Amino acid sequence: MEKTFNPSEIEQAMYNAWEAKGYFKPSGDESHGNYCIMIPPPNVTGSLHMGHAFQQTIMDALTRYQRMQGKNTLWQVGTDHAGIATQMVVERKLAAEGLPGRHQLGRAAFIEKVWDWKAESGGTITSQMRRLGNSVDWERERFTMDDGLSNAVQEVFVRLFDDDLIYRGKRLVNWDPKLHTAISDLEVENKEQKGQMWHLRYPLADGATTADGKDYLVVATTRPETMLGDTGVAVNSEDERYKALIGKEILLPLVNRRIPIVADEHADMEKGTGCVKITPAHDFNDYEVGKRNQLPMINILTPDATIRSEGECFHPNGEANPALTAAIPAEYQGLDRYAARKAIVAAFDAAGLLEKVEDHNNTLPYGDRSGVVIEPLLTDQWYVRVAPLAKTATEAVETGQIEFVPKQYENMYYSWMRDIQDWCISRQLWWGHRIPAWYDETGKVYVGRSEAEVRAKHQLADSVNLRQDNDVLDTWFSSALWTFSTLGWPENTDALRTFHPTNVLVTGFDIIFFWVARMIMMTMHFVKDENGKPQVPFKTVYVTGLIRDENGDKMSKSKGNVVDPLDMIDGITLPDLLEKRTSNMMQPHLAEKIAKATEKQFPDGITACGTDALRFTLAALASTGRDINWDMKRLDGYRNFCNKLWNASRYVLMNTEQQDCGFAGGAMQLSLADKWILAQYQGTVTQVRQYIDSYRFDLAATALYEFTWNQFCDWYLELTKPVLFKGNEAQQRATRHTLVTVLESLLRLMHPIIPFITESIWQSVKPLANIDADSIMLQSYPEADSSLVNATATADLEWLKAVITAIRNVRGEMNIPPSKPLSILLRNLNSEEQRRLAENESFLMNLAKLESITILTTSEQAPTSATQLIGSMDLLIPMAGLIDKDAELSRIAKQLEKTQQELARVAGKLGNEGFVAKAPEAVLEKERAKQAELEQAVAKLQAQQAEIAAL
Repeated sequence: MEKTFNPSEIEQAMYNAWEAKGYFKPSGDESHGNYCIMIPPPNVTGSLHMGHAFQQTIMDALTRYQRMQGKNTLWQVGTDHAGIATQMVVERKLAAEGLPGRHQLGRAAFIEKVWDWKAESGGTITSQMRRLGNSVDWERERFTMDDGLSNAVQEVFVRLFDDDLIYRGKRLVNWDPKLHTAISDLEVENKEQKGQMWHLRYPLADGATTADGKDYLVVATTRPETMLGDTGVAVNSEDERYKALIGKEILLPLVNRRIPIVADEHADMEKGTGCVKITPAHDFNDYEVGKRNQLPMINILTPDATIRSEGECFHPNGEANPALTAAIPAEYQGLDRYAARKAIVAAFDAAGLLEKVEDHNNTLPYGDRSGVVIEPLLTDQWYVRVAPLAKTATEAVETGQIEFVPKQYENMYYSWMRDIQDWCISRQLWWGHRIPAWYDETGKVYVGRSEAEVRAKHQLADSVNLRQDNDVLDTWFSSALWTFSTLGWPENTDALRTFHPTNVLVTGFDIIFFWVARMIMMTMHFVKDENGKPQVPFKTVYVTGLIRDENGDKMSKSKGNVVDPLDMIDGITLPDLLEKRTSNMMQPHLAEKIAKATEKQFPDGITACGTDALRFTLAALASTGRDINWDMKRLDGYRNFCNKLWNASRYVLMNTEQQDCGFAGGAMQLSLADKWILAQYQGTVTQVRQYIDSYRFDLAATALYEFTWNQFCDWYLELTKPVLFKGNEAQQRATRHTLVTVLESLLRLMHPIIPFITESIWQSVKPLANIDADSIMLQSYPEADSSLVNATATADLEWLKAVITAIRNVRGEMNIPPSKPLSILLRNLNSEEQRRLAENESFLMNLAKLESITILTTSEQAPTSATQLIGSMDLLIPMAGLIDKDAELSRIAKQLEKTQQELARVAGKLGNEGFVAKAPEAVLEKERAKQAELEQAVAKLQAQQAEIAAL
């Protein structure tokens, strides 16, 4: 083994060797069962972010763990075509290169450009996934637009249509006026902004008046331009002010259209005037009010969000309403929505109908990719009728066929499933699965797997012109089929029979509805077992939290707080990091602020930590919370942990290579330390297995760290030195055997989480343990051996540790050099402690650097000593000649003064009301923790001062 651990020298070559040797593929041996995880497919043209690294570390650890238990494992890999994101990237690229745009190219040529871009950049994320050490079966890699998956998507659409579960209808959707497509709620980012609330007077028709004699109602709105499409005003049926007006009409200003006053619970008597304007075609709440009250819908906007020349009129069910007309005054026609808003407010003001204008904080929906405000818009879209599918999917969780971990997420799942709306599956894009529907010249729709099938099925002559629907399917539609389409469905393949249902899905809580629920619904509708019973897609849904920055903020380019997993693996200089964080920004004015924050946080850039340290950190942070704050200090700590493991392994090898380690026989006499470490290790194995089985990777990482650092390295390796240097043959053989046995097994225990370093060390350790095998990956996962659990040895060694620790504490407190031999006195020993001392005196003398150990009777007087209590036993260290009392008191006084000054500074900060009111919670928590730490330090120094003064 090299003197120092250098991840960059081993990781990529090792991964390539694993892949080349086919270790990631299913073994085909089903004697221990099958195990399958489906990777949530990342965007094909994207790059790896912390969320990917986090979830993929967990998936890889699970896969490696199950593979080492002899399971026939498949971690299915693939990428998503990411319709809207990919189309935007390619359009921007064409514009940047001065090439013809999408519409100039035409559909076929543009799609060809997207495929070119996919071929060019689609390998970025998969090569990054390799860097993480992911043991996925690359030979089975799928893409949501490959032929097999496209065939499955088409099949599902046709069957759902035939089952009357897909229909086309005019509904309200989130419309992106820049991208010209419907988008899902997940692609909408709500932002709070300062805006205004306009209070408008709506005149009552036919001489009607309110209870207080007014001939108008006042409605409040943040979007005055939508009044052109109002079809009603709602009041609460319990509201005494307006009860008498229900059923009467308003004369809508500017357009002079009569609209009814309706009773609806949406109108809140306590809020504003209690009157609400209803625009069913431009507001989601109003759309529901309109349906309840059978109000017509009037669309006043074009797909660009400009005002139409005439309103489009529809019945509440979305069918065209030719009987209704909705003229729009010429002065507003063709205006942008915001220009129209200005003009309409001015017109109300001029007519004396503007009651008042108030400042108001609005929450506005923005398209997360286009950056423009989204408009609710009535459009023709394709929908899945999900209520019948949702019933079976809900029951699957209720009956325990699918389990959520942590369990609390089941409630989130139920709340969505029990209030589910039909799913809009069409998108006005070109890149994606084109909807397999055709229209004849009368507008009649035909659905089929191909135009030829449609013509044959409906006996359409060649003279009948058919036009395919221009829309594509929502990306989530193909993702919903992921567990079974990737395994070969609709064919009944071996892979489908072997690996479906899959075992676990690892995902974030933010897509439980968008992806998890839809996968359950689709899978249970299309995949049945041999008895015809619906199959679930997975048995467990392990829901992870979201990785945020150290202050708990969401990582985003605009905040400049994104940490790239590869930068932590390989390291990055400060200039390169600044370039990365401040180039190609949507909001360039933030660059300076981001640069300053980056320079403060990473003055020397980011140090290379290697993949294993990153993976161990991610595992250690995998708590059950919804938010996980990333911590660079933890990463540094786990990089040190990897170095500690490397150095400990070198110690083992230096003391065992070319030595008799007892694997070929020979007498062995285990020391107390050998028995203790073997016993401790069995407990660690039991813990780690329990924690991984229950998806508590944070606890598994803690158990591995605790055993490796605090027990194996800090204690056991030290305890082997007296035996290795002075023990007899049988003792040395036993200790070497124990060193090799524990290290070899520990490497296997840690391998699922830190695969590279464990494989590298294991290759050097395996010959010592007489193991003839190619890779640690294919070795069995450790199981606890209860015969090695030794309560007496454990208790004896813990006593020994307590004595050594007490002596070391006195050395530290009294500033006595570690090399200076001490004489100690012991008093009040019980028979058990006397036995322990007799059996382990030489150990104690060596490890605590002692000159002598004397047992005092209870009547004997002890000289002035530093005293420690261990159970009922007194440990005394005579101070005569050990320290310079005055010098030590002077040193402590200086340290105490400095610590008290720092404590006063922190306490002053926390006592400052202005600071406490303005500082973020994370900063306050840090300051409070610092205060507690300093208070503890002051108390400790004062105790030391008193102890030395009494000598």
